[in-house]
Amino acid sequence: MVAEELRRVMEIKGHQVNVHHIDESKPKELPLADLYVFGSPTRFGGPIGSMRRFIKKVSLPSGTKYAIFATHGDAVPDKKTGKMPTEEELNRWRKTIPTLDEILREEGLVKVADKVFLVSGETMKGPLKEGWQGKVEEFATTILGSS
Repeated sequence: MVAEELRRVMEIKGHQVNVHHIDESKPKELPLADLYVFGSPTRFGGPIGSMRRFIKKVSLPSGTKYAIFATHGDAVPDKKTGKMPTEEELNRWRKTIPTLDEILREEGLVKVADKVFLVSGETMKGPLKEGWQGKVEEFATTILGSS
């Protein structure tokens, strides 16, 4: 949903965008682009395995620009103590962007933006937290401001 909304917002701003699911793409045969945006849901604090494997196989020229986004579960109280996690604790647990970012930087790619989108509720599958479309707009603005 985030990728499709980002496509819609970027096209409204006059940019051509193609969205490809990793199941339908080959990491060593990505089409040429001015910028690549990678997104991943989070499982157990990190990117899903298929996305991590895909990113490790990506073959793009050094200096290629990219942006990255991840969906993470919204903070919920600890079941034993009822205490909400601190921002520092959340940042330690939310490793999707740092994990993928490290792999891409090692390949010489250059990050221009990143964004976390929160999923509310007790399940990992959503829905996206209210206001997510506004965050997509912010993400698009950051991406466009970096070029």
